[in-house]
Amino acid sequence: MDNRTWFREAGYGMMVHFGLYSVLGGQYRGKIARPYAEWIQSQFAIPRAEYEQLAKVFNPVYFDAEELVTFARDCGMKYIVVTSKHHDGFALYHSRADRYNVVDATPFGRDIIGEIGEKCYKYGLKLGLYYSQDLDWHEEHGGGYMSNHIPCCGVTWDNSWDFPDEEKKDYRICFENKIVPQVQEILTGYGELCLIWFDVPMTLTESQSQQLYDMVKHYQPTALINSRLGNGAYDYVSLGDNEIPDAIPQKATGGLNDCDGFKPSPWGLYETAATLNDTWGFSAYDQNWKSPEKVRELRTHLNGLGINYLLNVGPDHLGRIPAPAMEIMRKAAL
Repeated sequence: MDNRTWFREAGYGMMVHFGLYSVLGGQYRGKIARPYAEWIQSQFAIPRAEYEQLAKVFNPVYFDAEELVTFARDCGMKYIVVTSKHHDGFALYHSRADRYNVVDATPFGRDIIGEIGEKCYKYGLKLGLYYSQDLDWHEEHGGGYMSNHIPCCGVTWDNSWDFPDEEKKDYRICFENKIVPQVQEILTGYGELCLIWFDVPMTLTESQSQQLYDMVKHYQPTALINSRLGNGAYDYVSLGDNEIPDAIPQKATGGLNDCDGFKPSPWGLYETAATLNDTWGFSAYDQNWKSPEKVRELRTHLNGLGINYLLNVGPDHLGRIPAPAMEIMRKAAL
């Protein structure tokens, strides 16, 4: 079975947002990050030097890749997509291109992506990797600086608190020195990948998007690429966050992430990434959980339209999926 056929039939997957933001759990100096805990560095303009200190205490001793993967399997999921690097620039794998990663910078010292990949192979789930190819708040020349403030949060896409002079920023430096080498690392270090999940394309030029697309196809010929790479280079359409259309859309209409005027998928491949509450990363303060009945209803509706349901979990600072999330997903299993 080719990957396009597999993806069309998969129907259900797990997304995992995990990183340094999980340590803060949605709170910073008496303030609560809403709606997205994983955006906490940007929302409260946490200085890079201060945020880096979280790496020194990142030690998720209860993280168990086998438990994570078998839980996803038992809930009926066919693939897992994990944040190899989110917007804060911290890599959840052993990056040789940048020491700001889980192996070199934390007491945990283990390659989380590698461990999940091994268990996916063992238990027959496919592995996809999320990678933030535009935004990187750890880098002076990370992208997003040509875009407006984010309407929902009143914060900037780029790191404007440490690096306020936009005229000095040049995304090409970040792209060439970090983005390209790290994308090559995740493509070559973790076996066969079913997909690469890029995000929020705003700064990349058409040639940069094409370069990443070509790189994926060179190292992982069967891996699918979502539409958030930007500039029309994609294999399948990522609908907007939590987007539940009434019918197959003629184009994706996903608000903040619909930066590209996407055309329909050439192979009829669609996916909605969705949360169980309001946030993607772990927040101790977000208890707005969907019911199991609602999750089942949404999955049935989306799958009936031929759209995969990629349902997110955000492990806490110890590596545990929140108990309410596990209970909901177990009860929602078809």
